[in-house]
Amino acid sequence: MLVGLPVVATSSDSVLVDYTDFLLSDIHQIGDRLSATKQGSYKPDASRSGVYVARSKAFVDNTELEALVTFGGTKPGEYVKQVTPAPKSISVHLHHSLIRLPDDKYQPRQFAPFSGYWALGYQDYSAPIDQSMNTQFIPRHRLSKKNPKAKVSEAVEPIVYYLDPGIPEPVLGALLDGARWWDQAFADIGYKNAFQVKILPKGADPMDVRYNVIQWVHRATRGWSYGSSVVDPRSGEIIKGHVTLGSLRVRQDYLIALGLTSPFTGQATDTQAQKNMALARIRQLSAHEVGHTLGIAHNFAASEYGRESVMDYPHPFITLKNGKISLEGAYATGMGKWDNYVIAYGYQTYETAQEEAKGLKALVTQARASGMRYQSDPDARPLHAANPSGNLWDSGADAVAELERISEVRKVALEQFGINSIPTGNTLSSLEERLVPIYLLHRYQLDAVAKVIGGVDYEYESKGDYAQPKGAKVVNSKAQSAALDSLLDTLQPSYLTLPEHIVSLIPPKAYGESRNRESFNGRTGLTFDPISAAESAANYSLTLLLQPQRLNRLASQHGMNKDAPGVSSVISALLARSLKQESDSQLARRINYVVLDGLVNILANPTLAPEVGATIELQLRDLTKWLNSMKKRGQNQILAEQLKQYWQTGQWQSPFEAKPLPPGSPI
Repeated sequence: MLVGLPVVATSSDSVLVDYTDFLLSDIHQIGDRLSATKQGSYKPDASRSGVYVARSKAFVDNTELEALVTFGGTKPGEYVKQVTPAPKSISVHLHHSLIRLPDDKYQPRQFAPFSGYWALGYQDYSAPIDQSMNTQFIPRHRLSKKNPKAKVSEAVEPIVYYLDPGIPEPVLGALLDGARWWDQAFADIGYKNAFQVKILPKGADPMDVRYNVIQWVHRATRGWSYGSSVVDPRSGEIIKGHVTLGSLRVRQDYLIALGLTSPFTGQATDTQAQKNMALARIRQLSAHEVGHTLGIAHNFAASEYGRESVMDYPHPFITLKNGKISLEGAYATGMGKWDNYVIAYGYQTYETAQEEAKGLKALVTQARASGMRYQSDPDARPLHAANPSGNLWDSGADAVAELERISEVRKVALEQFGINSIPTGNTLSSLEERLVPIYLLHRYQLDAVAKVIGGVDYEYESKGDYAQPKGAKVVNSKAQSAALDSLLDTLQPSYLTLPEHIVSLIPPKAYGESRNRESFNGRTGLTFDPISAAESAANYSLTLLLQPQRLNRLASQHGMNKDAPGVSSVISALLARSLKQESDSQLARRINYVVLDGLVNILANPTLAPEVGATIELQLRDLTKWLNSMKKRGQNQILAEQLKQYWQTGQWQSPFEAKPLPPGSPI
């Protein structure tokens, strides 16, 4: 960013500028972010802002400036109200860092799509016409051997991370263990004690860029943890790694473990197994976020060939043993083979540029040959993503088989869920929030299943990676059909109905408690609403299936291969297992509203291809005739009349809007 600052004094070798106004400005664009998330309209108020001297410091290589900036505003949103004493005023600390750039002795390392690293770079307009202007390199720490020719050598300057001493045990020990896993990967490429993790010494300041830090922070609710770095934009050299871990994450996993196992059968209940699962997750989280500060990107395909990377998002791998829930091995321990490969790509030493180019190419070739897959955020996060290999919070190579397996775990967990899911003294109404992650245990595996439908298998492939290019291949028809059946199973009342013993046990919120973002969204006022909970889950399944990009792919694939599922067959299967399925239960009728509303609304989506929209419209017109032909009127008559009005006016008049799910990520 460029900024003009007023000069207030000069000397022969220096210039003094006034930074105050810039320090008190909305440099982080907080006002825009609050407005975009419908949390209100806010602007900085200079009269209620000032420099925060306690955190404005100077170190050897950096100067840190901080301001307490108050924003005044109107129409505060829900989340603003939760965290501010007076929601029309928000006071936040805004921090500015001025950092000395390092010397020019660091050697950048070339980025490759399959390297596993983030890409940094710039456009070189002086490049010859036959060469790309796009110069890319990976972010990484400076690291070299004391003895470059030795098979094993200590580092000239090891990479050292410092852990927040304020973290309580046993979490502190777990975070130390997880972060230290990375030394295994550095040892594999011939380094001794090259990666170290220590407790931040007394008197050291986390703001000093000479310290890579792992920080422990508290939030109003569970939230994301982050691994970020200060990077030299000229070369990709990491100057400082900074991990921020949310303290409530360990509690979330502990609550999930308790909900899965319902262990409170007596006064002296042992929950060590549940604590161990939560601590195992924290070890993995520590390693994951430190990995980001080493320059490494997510690999959401690593769970496809085993739990082979801490840079994946792991779902707890819960199993059934003798018909009972087992937490044993819920999370993996140590480095995976992908992690070892990525560290080798980024930090292996080479004597010459030619040897480096040859060595990096060999590493990529070996990784591919060993069966490693790699998919990162752009190909994994969107609901409409196409590649079945890249999924968040999933497990297993076969998405459908894993959904079936985890659905069995979910069934057992729900059967035993109840009074033993909370300790003595907890309110019965608190059971609802414990129920949420158990009832929705399948939600992320469902994402993986949906990607098989209309799926396209591909890699981050460059010319020369294979003798014959692999390109993009449509997922075979049999697998797509199996995935469709599996997804439609999760729309059925038999899958979504909560056991009666759970529904009858959860009363309205006890005095002193209130519903929050972790609660289900209901329609019955103060009481727990199991039908709307199922409605939310059904709507999520349907939303995944009816992504317009997915439907467009189905049409394209069917056009090239008539054996592949097409839009018409998919919508026919959906209607056959919802609106055209004989059932008088209240939940079945609610699911019918979810399905019909989803189908009509997708027609107005501008992303939907016109011929795909026409196919869906034909299905809906046939559905209108079918509803009118049914002898049983009831809901059929109402839905038929709503559709008739839609055909006449082009406006969908249904007042129904499906309730959203409670947040699931992060876990």
